[in-house]
Amino acid sequence: MAIASQEVLDGIKEFDSATMFNAVVESMGATQGGTELEGKGGVPIVFTDSTIKSLLPNLGPAVGYAVTAEVTAMEPKSAMISWHEYYDKLDEAEGPLVGVIKDIDTKPGRGACLGDGMAGTHKMLGVTGIVVDGSVRDLAGIERVGMPTWGKGLVPGHGVFNLIRANEPVVIGELLIHPGDLLVCDRDGVTQIPRDMDAAVVLAKAREIREREQSYFKYFDDPTMTWTKLKQIQAQMAKK
Repeated sequence: MAIASQEVLDGIKEFDSATMFNAVVESMGATQGGTELEGKGGVPIVFTDSTIKSLLPNLGPAVGYAVTAEVTAMEPKSAMISWHEYYDKLDEAEGPLVGVIKDIDTKPGRGACLGDGMAGTHKMLGVTGIVVDGSVRDLAGIERVGMPTWGKGLVPGHGVFNLIRANEPVVIGELLIHPGDLLVCDRDGVTQIPRDMDAAVVLAKAREIREREQSYFKYFDDPTMTWTKLKQIQAQMAKK
């Protein structure tokens, strides 16, 4: 997997997850309006569902490459492996990182999968944000650490907390994430730039979209604009 240059990563940070979704989709040859990709049956789903929420929006967005973990938070007899299996992967991985944690307990969400101590360890290892398909606790402590966090909700505790698998594909908020996918996380949720896509190409498309949208949005600032005029403008743009 090729890591994007710092220039490209900094450029991606300028965009929100919604614009990056549009850029990924258009880079794949589809459109956000629903045009099908040839041979693929439709617009690719490269974003999390509404269950994954920004829990600390004041800490801002996060951009980084996914390193994943599957855990149980309440099952003492689950087939655990050493937590070093996950943290070693974070330590070895290149580039800015996003930790991705999936609760696969028989009662997912009943116990917390992330707290302030884990957040501190992640930050030390170069993680820019953590996405949890499950519950979080110690939110005030995580905020003090300064770790942007996404999850399904909050609980104050957990049971026996076991790591089951590390750095394997996981489904987070109905999105299949592979280790090494580039994630853009903000108030709207998480958009995925698949690891086989050139991030520089996606960034170029995002800039194209921004220019296109700015040229359209300027009409809303025109006090003389009417719906009739706007429809005429839309028709002219559609011909281009």
